[in-house]
Amino acid sequence: MKPHPLILSLGLILPLAACTAGPDYQKPQAQLSSQFKEQPDGWRQANPAGVAQDQWWALFANAELDGLMRQVEVGNQNLAAAEAAYRQALAAVDSADAAFFPTVSASAAASRARSNSSSTLTGRETTSYRNSRSLTLGASWAPDIWGSVRRASEQAGATAQASAAELAAARLSAQTALATAYFQLRSLDSQSKLLAATVAAYQRSLEIARNRRASDLGSSADVAQAQAQYDSARANAIALTSQRAALEHAIAVLVGKPPADFSLPVADLPTQVPAVPAALPASLLERRPDIVAAERRMAAANAKIGVASAAYFPNVTLSASSGFTASALGDLLRASNFVWSVGPQLAENLFDGGARDAAKAQAIAAYDQQVAGYRQTVLTSLQAVEDQLSSLNALQGQIDARDQAVAAATEAERIVLNQYKAGTVGYSEVITAQTAALSARQSALTVRQNRLTATVALLEALGGGWQAAR
Repeated sequence: MKPHPLILSLGLILPLAACTAGPDYQKPQAQLSSQFKEQPDGWRQANPAGVAQDQWWALFANAELDGLMRQVEVGNQNLAAAEAAYRQALAAVDSADAAFFPTVSASAAASRARSNSSSTLTGRETTSYRNSRSLTLGASWAPDIWGSVRRASEQAGATAQASAAELAAARLSAQTALATAYFQLRSLDSQSKLLAATVAAYQRSLEIARNRRASDLGSSADVAQAQAQYDSARANAIALTSQRAALEHAIAVLVGKPPADFSLPVADLPTQVPAVPAALPASLLERRPDIVAAERRMAAANAKIGVASAAYFPNVTLSASSGFTASALGDLLRASNFVWSVGPQLAENLFDGGARDAAKAQAIAAYDQQVAGYRQTVLTSLQAVEDQLSSLNALQGQIDARDQAVAAATEAERIVLNQYKAGTVGYSEVITAQTAALSARQSALTVRQNRLTATVALLEALGGGWQAAR
């Protein structure tokens, strides 16, 4: 008994199906230190499972910030765009996996043909008509002998994983942008409160200068200097309102609302700065979404080399069809009109002008590019952590020094103002002392704001609360 052509084809093809063209992916090594150079003394290394918190901003214990973060999740349009890109990547995986399966089609056709013929005896022409009806079911399958489909599926899967990491990166970016803008806005609120108190103090000093001139104890120059100082402070206070408005507008956009429909009440800058759980440099490879995205893009590029390598081998297709064909519709489904066909098809490019060589070289170069990009992303991430650790160390020392400066400047202001009231110094000394006190207080607020925003930046550099799926 002769074997069926389809069975014979499968017997020849299936043993080859274990072949997979191209290199298997191996994750390249990245240069990592055992610990961070700038980590402060006593910075305890935390268990990665304990560090990975979904809501990293909860460390600040700020209910208003918590509410804004929830609005970012549902309203931020950059985040919505990244989520849509991720859904596209998932659909691409389904599209690539569809190539593993055969395609099945059905068709029905009807035609009527006219033909003319002439008799060699009579010379007369006759016209005849022929009807044709057909109903066909067909299937074809291209077995993945060389692994091209497997590599394409691998590429699509890695790309989808990269897109998931990029979605997490977009979320983290929006969250840290919100936290930074929020603390900057609260710093302006505290600056405005400070300037309001300063304007009131300068107004009292102006009244003192006017009273001393009225009593012939002071001069018109003292009054003019006090007036100029008072007006300048008022102008500075007004200028802060536009800066606050700009930050409020930025926060509105981050939470997905029109600026006209959004406002935040005035509140002081938080004074408590949370301790950030420590992490090892190696943990960044799983915690930072941009590193994970770069690594998955690298895996996708490696799979693309396999797709390009498989193009050197012939394409094999198994096809089968069956159906009915007849001239009359009523006779279409008769058993005698049943037809079928089955068989393999082999196709190979004998000459392509070097196109396949160029495609493989391009894929290899693209992979090398992704490897370099991955390693650069790791180095940049390490730099970001070191920078923020160094900044926080310096800012902590600055806070202590700034607080001492505020205390000294406040005392000097009090002494000089009393001396002016007693007539032992001129008003220029008062201006100098008050300007120094205001500058010291403003600098103390700025340092506290910088420490909060540097903490946010450190949390972002550490990957926030995100962790790659294992």
